[in-house]
Amino acid sequence: MSAFYRAVNWNRQKYIFDGLLAATVLGYLGLFISLSLGQDSNATLETALIRGLGSGALVLLTVILAVGPLARLDRRFVPLLYNRRHLGVAMFLLALGHASFAVIQFHALGDVNPVVSLLTGGADFHDPATFPFEWLGLAGLVILALMAATSHDFWLATLTAPVWKGLHMLVYPAYVVLVGHVALGSLQQPGPPLPTLLLIASAALVLGLQLFAGWRERGLDRQQASVAAEGWIAVCDASEIREGRARMALVSGERIAVFRYEGRISCVSNVCQHQNGPLGEGKIVDGCITCPWHGYQYLPDSGQSPPPFTEKIPTFNVRVIEGRVYVDPRPNLPGTRVEPALINPGGPRRSA
Repeated sequence: MSAFYRAVNWNRQKYIFDGLLAATVLGYLGLFISLSLGQDSNATLETALIRGLGSGALVLLTVILAVGPLARLDRRFVPLLYNRRHLGVAMFLLALGHASFAVIQFHALGDVNPVVSLLTGGADFHDPATFPFEWLGLAGLVILALMAATSHDFWLATLTAPVWKGLHMLVYPAYVVLVGHVALGSLQQPGPPLPTLLLIASAALVLGLQLFAGWRERGLDRQQASVAAEGWIAVCDASEIREGRARMALVSGERIAVFRYEGRISCVSNVCQHQNGPLGEGKIVDGCITCPWHGYQYLPDSGQSPPPFTEKIPTFNVRVIEGRVYVDPRPNLPGTRVEPALINPGGPRRSA
């Protein structure tokens, strides 16, 4: 977390992660090329490399899209979120290598500029057997290039979090067009069945995880349906919240995070101002709510980042009655301090 933009140096953890990532990618390419050449006597090294780079990019894109729902389903996957942008840049480089070698292999031997040849080659848009699947790949590559070029926190600060987040949500349209690219390419080009199998497995994994995570969160949202007489919403029992952790709920269409710490209860918006990270999946560190994605911190009673930082999130009035936590669904302005509710099951009831 920083009060201003500055270059972020690689640390030991990042070196280890990037080293393992590079070794995994190189190992995958070596294995893919060896198997391709061994199973198909007519395959060339160039063709095997093109297919290996393309399938490797698809595998990494699948992992990137799976990390989010996996982290929501199992906290052991949360550390992967810290380096997801490293996966994204590596995936783009593989896709760029795939596209570059393919253009050289199939469009560089004529008199026409290779890119012009790619875009103007004869094709029938009405027939899947002749549909220009390369166009879909090019569209996906342009989106991935834009995301890779703006992956650094400098662009996050320059574009602002909402714009940056919206831009990087384009990964989903990119995935759709790239699935179409691989599907049509496999249909039109004879070759080993691995790309088709990877495509089916990728689509099933991404769709299944997204649907299951959404279904699970919807079930959690329904658990806070009871409403107190004054319009306050009963979220849960205080005993259900682990010390230093939070219970998330949906209040008036907004997801909130109810934290328990040092015998007190505070409630804030669940959305981190950095990259809209889920604060409720984080914990209290040094007295501050700490976002699990990139470590941005907020004071639980005010939603204000500790000085000299300036980020603020909305807070909610909260009270505990007979061990039950109630939240006023009307949010306070970002940075508004709210007196924490005390947890005292053996004492008198606390009112807001």
